Amino acid sequence: MKRISIDPITRLEGHGKIDIFLTDEGEVANAYLQVPELRGFERFCVGRPAEDMPNITNRICGVCPEAHHMASTKALDALFHVDPPPTAKKLREMFYSIFYATDHTTHFYALGGPDFVMGPDAPVAERNILGVVAKVGMEIAGQVLKMRHDGHHLIKMMSGRPVHPNWGLPGGVSQGITEEQRDEIEALGRDAIEFAKFTIQLFNDIVLANEDYVALITNDAYIHRTYNMGTVDENNHVNFYDGMIRVVGPDGKEHAKYHARDYLEYVAEHVEPWSYLKFPFLKKVGWKGFVDGEDSGIYKATPLSRLNAADGMATPLAQEEYERMYDTLGGKPVHNTLATHWARIIELLYAAEHWVELSQDPDITGEEFRILPTETPDEGVGCVEAPRGTLTHHYWTDERGILTKVNLIVGTTNNNAPINMSVKKAAQGLITKGTVIKEGLLNTIEMAYRAYDPCMACATHTLPGQMPLEVNIRTPDGEIIERLSQNL
Repeated sequence: MKRISIDPITRLEGHGKIDIFLTDEGEVANAYLQVPELRGFERFCVGRPAEDMPNITNRICGVCPEAHHMASTKALDALFHVDPPPTAKKLREMFYSIFYATDHTTHFYALGGPDFVMGPDAPVAERNILGVVAKVGMEIAGQVLKMRHDGHHLIKMMSGRPVHPNWGLPGGVSQGITEEQRDEIEALGRDAIEFAKFTIQLFNDIVLANEDYVALITNDAYIHRTYNMGTVDENNHVNFYDGMIRVVGPDGKEHAKYHARDYLEYVAEHVEPWSYLKFPFLKKVGWKGFVDGEDSGIYKATPLSRLNAADGMATPLAQEEYERMYDTLGGKPVHNTLATHWARIIELLYAAEHWVELSQDPDITGEEFRILPTETPDEGVGCVEAPRGTLTHHYWTDERGILTKVNLIVGTTNNNAPINMSVKKAAQGLITKGTVIKEGLLNTIEMAYRAYDPCMACATHTLPGQMPLEVNIRTPDGEIIERLSQNL
């Protein structure tokens, strides 16, 4: 059996590789996304004061620290039995919308975009953000940089730092905003709406107008019929910050709708020996292996999943684009993995619109932005929609607030099983007997995981937590005289 390795995989956060195994006839027998890194946040946080968690867990990732910061802060609200005042909740949600717009911009233009703007077969040296800039022009690049700059500027204004925020507290936040700051936030939010509209038009012109790209999006090699998960508000509209978690089946019908605190009644985690990522599945359906369909408990939690799980968007422009996407792709639910890029920029538009809505709320400059906790801490769950999927923080403490147990289920962990399935199906669809395997073909397989915008640093947890290691001892001329290894 022949093995093809894509090592390392590119344009994602973290590290990983894909191993594709071919039969003697040249057909794909299997394919795996393997993650060799371990970051044991669930273990080394035990024994620390719970109130440290928003500043510890936001170090898990430099791409989405705001997501961990918010989930952790909400977990502390529950842990200390304190309900933040309206101003604090609205400030948090506005902050989170600003982060979302900034993060989705990063993925579309720097990580996923080069495959479409430059083409999957473009030279490696050009298939990156610099190649995108060269092709679309400096004016467009300037708009992307402005969007990123504005987002991080406002994140710093509100939370103290442009990366790794230091702001969330049990019962609220550490500071509010002035009327002058509110004016700036609203003005930059209106710019963000225009940028999101521009991005959707760019997607129309470059992707939807290209028959080859549309054929790729609709290719069966990139389709998996799984359950879909996302957070919804009281109207079953998409919400990133708060609401209930809704799961719909492959047919689009509601399977479950529950409060985040009840997640353990609905989600369990499967372990495979070849990956540090766990494989969550729906408890009430069960783990049936790496297969899709109604009888398999595998689900997705992606931008497309959030749209599939919801009945619509809560802002007008995003709702128009939501309807257009489903009309174009044949109705709900959509199971085309590469359509996740389209869903992501619809969410970008929603985030920008909601950012402006919240900036105009009379409570947003209120002076009461924290309620001090007075109850004895015990257990708390906090949940938000990270850009990559539903993010859950669950903490247990003693009566002094010292952590005794931590459980994290992050966006990419939710998607681990479907990512592996997508990589395998794409490989099987693109590599057949006699196929000449070139770098561009392998990159087209990589596109199957890249649509999920995976964050491996966030997702890597393991039981029991052993570290793989290989040491080669060589002579001065490079000859290996001894090889030592563990857990490989």
